[in-house]
Amino acid sequence: MPLNIVLIEPEIPNNTGNIGRLALASGSILHLVKPFGFTIDDTRLKRAGLDYWKHVSIVYYENIDEFFSKNKNQKMVFLSSHGTKNHYDIPFEDNLFLVFGKESVGLPKSIIEQHTNKLFKIPLYSEHVRSLNLANAVAIVVYEGLKHIQQ
Repeated sequence: MPLNIVLIEPEIPNNTGNIGRLALASGSILHLVKPFGFTIDDTRLKRAGLDYWKHVSIVYYENIDEFFSKNKNQKMVFLSSHGTKNHYDIPFEDNLFLVFGKESVGLPKSIIEQHTNKLFKIPLYSEHVRSLNLANAVAIVVYEGLKHIQQ
């Protein structure tokens, strides 16, 4: 029943550590696409992931091209504030790849343009908020997915 959480070029170690813990708790696989905004032995990453980090199922990629090459036949959806469909409408299924962009700018424009039909957003109900924290966004989508898969 695993979902795949993909972080494209994550920048903040605390977010990645929290998402790693979430991946373990939800039975998901974490895919990390370089370059990172931190080193993988960063103490903030480990602190956020606590002692769980060694148990997280993680796949590393040197760059976006390697990620897409190795996973070209996988079903994927992309999360972005530029999406026009809500995350409630994601066709969740086992082994689905949930692709998130980096904290500062989100997904690269090229990915958004190539996957507009698979682009989803988390609705925001305040005009004063541009986006959610990455770890919070991942948690929202993963647990929504688990709800659908386990029904």
